[in-house]
Amino acid sequence: MKKRALIIALSVAAALSLAACGKDKAEEAEQPTEVASQPAAEVTVPAMVMQEEPVVEEAPVESDTPPDGMVANPLTGEWIDASIADQRPIAAMVDDEKTALPHFGVSEADIIYEMTNSTMNDGVTRFMVLVKDWEKIEQLGSIRSTRPTNLQTFTEWNAILCHDGGPFYNDMFYSNPFVDRFSGTFSRVNNGKAREFTEYIVKGDLEKNFSNNSKISKTYNEYYRGDHYQFATRSNPNTLEQYSSAQTATKVTLPFAHNKPWLEYNADEGVYYYFQYGSKEVDAGNDNKQVCFKNLLIQSARLEQLDDHGYMILHTNDSDYSSDEKREGWYITNGKAIKVTWSKVDDTYPTRYFDENGDEIKINVGKTYVAIMPSKIFGDIKFE
Repeated sequence: MKKRALIIALSVAAALSLAACGKDKAEEAEQPTEVASQPAAEVTVPAMVMQEEPVVEEAPVESDTPPDGMVANPLTGEWIDASIADQRPIAAMVDDEKTALPHFGVSEADIIYEMTNSTMNDGVTRFMVLVKDWEKIEQLGSIRSTRPTNLQTFTEWNAILCHDGGPFYNDMFYSNPFVDRFSGTFSRVNNGKAREFTEYIVKGDLEKNFSNNSKISKTYNEYYRGDHYQFATRSNPNTLEQYSSAQTATKVTLPFAHNKPWLEYNADEGVYYYFQYGSKEVDAGNDNKQVCFKNLLIQSARLEQLDDHGYMILHTNDSDYSSDEKREGWYITNGKAIKVTWSKVDDTYPTRYFDENGDEIKINVGKTYVAIMPSKIFGDIKFE
């Protein structure tokens, strides 16, 4: 009986063992389905992450408060050392004939004026380069003569004219007490060209000129009229988007027939690059850096022919205009352009620019290019 009971017990145990093994195999048979579904779940996680919006960091807003020891440059609005706050700028006459290229020092200019220089030679132009911090100049030029139009313009900055002579039409103007100038007193640089293209302002020249002309003040005098351009703040620049009449101006082609200049807007940098004679306008004294500007101002002016040899003047004073003559212009920045009018009441007073509402415009902080051209070609400016 005991033997039989043992056999029965072993049989029951074996049956239970078989049942248990059957259950394990069933679970193992289902397990691949659960395991196979797991990778699919894992694949969907990175897909959801990829659909998330990227984090965009906002560009820092520029401060309108000057750093310690700095002030705003009245020519550009940019920060300069406070030690030169009252230093007068220079206005250097720079030859723009193709033979005179490449230019030196022009990329360091705060403002560059380009004006019709003569009615001969396809209305050849000349640059007038304004520099506030002139002590940094290593080489600027080449330097050439001045014209009557320049005389009406450099004085509004209380600047010191740097040139090499000019026509006798200038002589009477030179006698004005607000005119200070250095003429033909700069260095000759052997550049392999004719002598007329070899005069440059080099380091030390201006200090020497001030030493030899003690009556000419380095700092602003009684003829300085204070603020000139009205600048928009750094934190709230003038985009021109507030003007419904603003038009696209990513390329501006100017109707100066001799050098055929144009300016192209670089949206990434927010500046206009200058081209002439079919190529980039570069500064050979600054690693061939291309000249560029934040602001463009263009003025239409009345041309008066002075003789049969090409000498002329573009009148930039209100007193030279009758009440029915328009003083038109353009202000161009940030890829847009608006029509403006301009006003200048006297030689030493700043030129003011007004929008379509009659309000004085605010230009953006940065370098400025000013073109003064005869009214008869003003309408030939092209915008793209």
